[in-house]
Amino acid sequence: MAVAASDMADAQTQWEFSCDLEVDFESEESASIVYATLAVDKELQPDKVKRQMSVSNCKLSVHFEAVEARFLRASYSALLDVLTLATKTIEEFGNGLEL
Repeated sequence: MAVAASDMADAQTQWEFSCDLEVDFESEESASIVYATLAVDKELQPDKVKRQMSVSNCKLSVHFEAVEARFLRASYSALLDVLTLATKTIEEFGNGLEL
C-alpha cells in the first residue's frame, strides 16, 4: 500500500492545541454574512493551523487546532479582528439586520 507524502505529513503533525469560539447572532442572515466574510481568508500556514467554521441556529461556530500555542493564538486573534469588523459593519450598514 502506497502512502502519499501529504498523508505522512498529516500523520506526523501533532495537533495538540485547540479551542472553540461560538458567537450568537439575532438572525441566521447576520451569522451567514459574518461566516462568508471570514471564510474568504484561508489559514496562512495550513500545515500548522486548522480552522473549521459552521453556522447553525443563528450561531457561528469556529473550531481551531494548531501544532503550537503561538499559531493558535495568532489565528484566533486574526479571526477576532475580522469578526469584530464584520459585526460592526453589519451594525452600521446592515439595513436593519439585527445582531
